[in-house]
Amino acid sequence: MYLSKCILNVVIVNNSLNYLQWLTHHTLCEKVAPKILIHTGTLETMADLVALWEVALSDGVHKIEFEHGTTSGKRVVNVDGKEIIRRDWMFKLVGKETFTVGATKTKATINIDAISGFAYEYTLEINGKSLKKYMENRSKTTNTWLLNLDGVDSRIVLEKDTMDVWCNGKKMETAGEFVEDGTETHFTIGNHDCCIKAVSSGKRREGIIHTLIMDDHEIPEIVE
Repeated sequence: MYLSKCILNVVIVNNSLNYLQWLTHHTLCEKVAPKILIHTGTLETMADLVALWEVALSDGVHKIEFEHGTTSGKRVVNVDGKEIIRRDWMFKLVGKETFTVGATKTKATINIDAISGFAYEYTLEINGKSLKKYMENRSKTTNTWLLNLDGVDSRIVLEKDTMDVWCNGKKMETAGEFVEDGTETHFTIGNHDCCIKAVSSGKRREGIIHTLIMDDHEIPEIVE
């Protein structure tokens, strides 16, 4: 399960030790606490790391971390381990931070809202939609396949609205053609011939069915 599906809102507990206990006893995802312990070295920094999301985009699954110092007002945004925003002193503790994610420069916004006293809520928006809404919409507009190719874990994504194909963060060169029962989109990965077939399901609700064929073998689709 991706963190994007289990961490939508995170509330900070002001005391550092209580924060760690809160993370331990309120399990948002089974690997949240270990990731924070590995990523940081002090209780102060652990308390500053208040939210963690994993967001599946066409070019890959991206990890977004947000640090918020409620004493100094510090805000730090890390994407895939790289710091992209740092504000060390902020008198206003609520607000938002906007940035882009991945090769597609997808717009992301972290909203910081006060709940009561010194408690805050952090929510992530992608392209102006809540993370939950974005992922629900994305599941309707993309197809994803995971496979091990020549010993390398590979992720292939089809964007159905544009018919763009991505593999491991790279946009592939494709060639499309019309066939008797639909369309075929051809591309290659290494020495492997790939084809995404699009045929009508014959049912209005299901629409077009897309199937990935690699080296004459059908690859099962996964749901992210």
